[in-house]
Amino acid sequence: MLLTLILLQGFSHALAANHGSHWTYKGPHGQVHWSDDHLDCGGQAQSPIDIQTKSVRHNPALPPIEPQGYRSPGDGAFTLLNNGHTVEMSLPPSMSLRGLPQTYVAVQLHFHWGSRGQAGGSEHQVNGETFPAELHIVHYNSESYANVSEAKQRVDGLAVLGILIEVGNVANPAYDNILDRLKNIQHAGQKISIPPFDIHELLPGQLGHYFRYNGSLTTPPCSQNVLWTVFRQRARISASQLERLQGGLYSTKVANSLPVPLVDNYRAPQLLNQRVVFSSFPVGPSAYSAGEIVAIVFGTLFGCLSIFLTIHFVVKRIRMKRIREQKDVVFKSSSRRAVSGNSHRP
Repeated sequence: MLLTLILLQGFSHALAANHGSHWTYKGPHGQVHWSDDHLDCGGQAQSPIDIQTKSVRHNPALPPIEPQGYRSPGDGAFTLLNNGHTVEMSLPPSMSLRGLPQTYVAVQLHFHWGSRGQAGGSEHQVNGETFPAELHIVHYNSESYANVSEAKQRVDGLAVLGILIEVGNVANPAYDNILDRLKNIQHAGQKISIPPFDIHELLPGQLGHYFRYNGSLTTPPCSQNVLWTVFRQRARISASQLERLQGGLYSTKVANSLPVPLVDNYRAPQLLNQRVVFSSFPVGPSAYSAGEIVAIVFGTLFGCLSIFLTIHFVVKRIRMKRIREQKDVVFKSSSRRAVSGNSHRP
């Protein structure tokens, strides 16, 4: 009897463990249910967020981000993996970051994206604006902890760079190092080795302008120990590059007879609660969305035109009034002379 109870208890623990490790973005194990099995997912400092620039606080003491070893990450091959939730690429410890409170060493990078025909795909938003995809580069605090396994359990253990991705007319060759190889890892669990390349080229050009806040991992277990840096400038890829990311992967294993497309792997924005989002740059019109900038420009032009026309009409009325007054003076003067001439006649 005792042996039976022990076996049943072990079986129930195994079921719970398996249930807790299985999560999806939609459905019965979707993101609205993550907190059922991962308590941190219901916490007060979750990521991603919608960055509202009107509430951002400028901190001029924030230094530019300085990637170290990104351009020459060494001779060792990268491992590119389809883990069923995203495309993940391992990074060597020769890559690190300056510009953070401590030294952080790179661990891996991965992507979040939407599906064809939809505008969304990024996890972070700016003033409610979403982007087609987002790149995350994950680092751990190597100054305080021996490895990422230890660091991810600590409150100051992780730092993630968030790069918002938009679509342009020209392909980005750096992203082809990854996108060209997706056909080799179509199904969950598949991985390949790829030659190292310049990771710095995946980043936007302006690394001095960014948003900074304390948040969490955007997937279970949603640990609230991430120092987020979200760059203001976007990285840009072509439409065909985005389609390769959106259309060639599955979240199921190769043996599955009903393959499930790997799309829409992004978490909805979380409440900011009492957190403060800082910026390394003065937040002004340049941080607004394209529609807001157009509205501001046209509003300013309309205002200037209105002022110009008002001044023009006022000056014109004053000028006309002066002309009429001068005519009245001339007329009255002429009338006086005529009356004076008539009075001296016999």
